[in-house]
Amino acid sequence: MHLPGPAAGRRIGLFGGSFNPAHAGHLHVAETALKRLDLEEVWWIVARGNPLKSEHGDFAARLESARAIAKPPAMHVTDLELRLGLTYTADTLRTLCAVEPAARFVWIMGADNVAGFHLWRNWEDIVMSVPIAIVSRPGARLSRSQTFTRRFADARIKETDAAGLAMREAPAWVYLRGVDNPLSSTELRRAP
Repeated sequence: MHLPGPAAGRRIGLFGGSFNPAHAGHLHVAETALKRLDLEEVWWIVARGNPLKSEHGDFAARLESARAIAKPPAMHVTDLELRLGLTYTADTLRTLCAVEPAARFVWIMGADNVAGFHLWRNWEDIVMSVPIAIVSRPGARLSRSQTFTRRFADARIKETDAAGLAMREAPAWVYLRGVDNPLSSTELRRAP
């Protein structure tokens, strides 16, 4: 399997999404995670498709929009799921962890995904496979009543300890608060 770069022993954030299209809000999430988690790289994993969304958009266009906004050399945009024929995050993580068992992967997602996270296929496998960083997003705040936060309350670490998240064993997660970027892919698709 061809990976975006060497992974063994490295602290790498995995930032998956439809990126339909990628925008400054996505970049904000990736940059926040890169800096606050003391990561060496962030790999943007453009989803082959999202079973929970009705509109996927053209894969090549979504991949290109992510490449246009990500900032190398610390950010790499990959078509890994397309090349491997994978659709579900749990399968992607299982594959990456098997190929690079010495890598220190962290799953990155915006807080806007947490409310529906329990609907992802094998979502608990995701939580048990790699640490997770949740980055604040406008209009989306964590609640103790959400399925994920309730089920894994004991695995949450303090935001002040975020720089060490990649070195922790799963389950472990952190919520990163910061200045929110209000852009969303849905709004961009609706724009004239």
